[in-house]
Amino acid sequence: MATIESLTLEVADTEAAHRFYTTAFGLDTQLRLRPSQAPSTGFRGFTLSLVVSQPADVNAFVDAAVAAGATTLKPAAKSLWGYGGVVQAPDGTIWQLASSSKKDTGPATRKFDELVLLLGVADVTASKRFYVDRGLTVAKGFGSKYVEFATGSGPVKLALYKRRGLAKVAGVSPEGTGSHCLAVGGDIGSFTDPDGFVWEDAPSAPTLAQLAEGIETQ
Repeated sequence: MATIESLTLEVADTEAAHRFYTTAFGLDTQLRLRPSQAPSTGFRGFTLSLVVSQPADVNAFVDAAVAAGATTLKPAAKSLWGYGGVVQAPDGTIWQLASSSKKDTGPATRKFDELVLLLGVADVTASKRFYVDRGLTVAKGFGSKYVEFATGSGPVKLALYKRRGLAKVAGVSPEGTGSHCLAVGGDIGSFTDPDGFVWEDAPSAPTLAQLAEGIETQ
């Protein structure tokens, strides 16, 4: 089964991004950072989601992210599907913090159950076909609006959403130009998909954990 081992964010300042992601979300091997000055404006066409077990955990992550320098795009609140909020990291990446539960069952923790990459695409049906042809298996789908893939034991889950719909969920305009500032590290080869998202078979950028080791030994 196809897996996604890590995500590489292209950022202007890797040290600042490293501080933010380790402080706000406690990420390590799932995320890589690569320096880049590639122009990018507006919505980059994707969001990253941390799925947690209860509203208190959502609040804990949102509060930690804002304290570390994130901007609130949507305050944490109840919705039809659960509880969640949206923040934008200092490097520009949009993060959703979400729980399917509307009630707390215990003290807040800073633990997440899933890291989900949501790609905003022009044509969900066409993009689904593109990825199925490359070996991914559909786990869940809602017509031409949303598709979720089975990615096995990999640390990152993958889903497709209509670009305008995803921008609405994130609380931003769907317009955007330039680089996505993202590369997906998986085991299905190196390519660029129909919406310009880059996949790398062997990412060269260091993970947050490797960056931490480098910083500590300097």
